[in-house]
Amino acid sequence: MNDNLILKNVAKHISLDENEISYFLSILKEKKYPKKSIILKEGETCSVINFVQSGTLRAFYRSAEGKESTIMFAIADWWITDMACFINQQPAILNIETTEESVIFHLRKEDLDNLYLKIPKFERFFRIIMQNAYIREQLRVIQNLSLSAEHRYYIFLEKYPQVAKQVTQKQIASYLGITPEFLSMIRAIKK
Repeated sequence: MNDNLILKNVAKHISLDENEISYFLSILKEKKYPKKSIILKEGETCSVINFVQSGTLRAFYRSAEGKESTIMFAIADWWITDMACFINQQPAILNIETTEESVIFHLRKEDLDNLYLKIPKFERFFRIIMQNAYIREQLRVIQNLSLSAEHRYYIFLEKYPQVAKQVTQKQIASYLGITPEFLSMIRAIKK
């Protein structure tokens, strides 16, 4: 298990001793996925939170008509799950797929709950992770309500240049809530 990246991620917010590191690593499940693998399908119980060791994932919602709307991306060193369904152990409303070959560390909900009991400082770690995610999503909603699609695209490129390199233009358009054709027009103007 190549655990250096996840330990650096944790060390951004909390310090662990050797025993705590050993226990934390023991409850993670590492898995390699090929491109286009569905790691969570809508309707399935969302029982894990995922750390991206390598690769890229996207979470998307599929409407009754089959239209996909990208909700979020995750690249190496990011966490991703269907949070409401994970916390409440309910059927997922999102799908999560790999957009390229990826290595993921899965942390099961029951293991996370035990982690909080055995190493309480992990509550602080995940509180910070969830606060940051909430802030990011709140700002995104405000931008969607107040900014033009063109401006949102430029913000996306500035804020997430690595993501923009690893996903398709169609997926970016879906994330921005615009058509791929409209995104092509924005990109043509930028050039």
